[in-house]
Amino acid sequence: MITGPYERAKKYIESHQNISGADRRLTRGPAVTLSRETGAGADVIAYLVCEILQNKKQSDLIRWTVFDKNLIGKILEDHNLPGQIAKYLEEDKVKAINNAVDEMLGLRPPEWILISKITQTIMQLASMGNVVIVGRGANVITHSLPNVLHVRLVAPLPDRIKHIQEKFDLTEKAALERIKKDDAMRREYLFHNFHKEIDDHYLYHLIINTHLIPYDEAAELISSYVVNKFPQFF
Repeated sequence: MITGPYERAKKYIESHQNISGADRRLTRGPAVTLSRETGAGADVIAYLVCEILQNKKQSDLIRWTVFDKNLIGKILEDHNLPGQIAKYLEEDKVKAINNAVDEMLGLRPPEWILISKITQTIMQLASMGNVVIVGRGANVITHSLPNVLHVRLVAPLPDRIKHIQEKFDLTEKAALERIKKDDAMRREYLFHNFHKEIDDHYLYHLIINTHLIPYDEAAELISSYVVNKFPQFF
């Protein structure tokens, strides 16, 4: 049984590789990028969207799949990178190169190479479709692709603190610290690498406040928009 997120992602890639030329057109589809404030529910909503859209599909050749943490494994595999590079591919680790000594000693590749590989992998996944890609500037990277819907999830701080507390079993103070740190790193990641402000409303088709719209309704809203915008895929 395919249970873990990495196993599901691997199954998605294998499915594409096993499709014959005659069925290739059935493997293409729309894609969704999810930008989020930490604790706004992207971890829940992404999987609900996949479940809803899968149920609406006429073909089961390729299943809708979430790429979030498992995106790291896909990037490593795509570009034959050693496993120790994984820590530099995390959203909160890919920053300006401040330590040239590491690069000269071969301890890590230049940042622009890592960003290039992340970009290539995200473009490949979005082009194939039937994916929800969470974070990593996917909305900016895929802005030129006509089959992609861009969504940002936001929520008031108290809601987000509660969600992070429940998800990671943290105290209120620890949850708040995590939210502030993660939000700051994501903002820096997008601005430094793509020269965009994460709060720029014009980067998204939909901005959903999960305080006013519960997770399940948010997933239904996103899914309905996808079906209405790309009816040829359903």
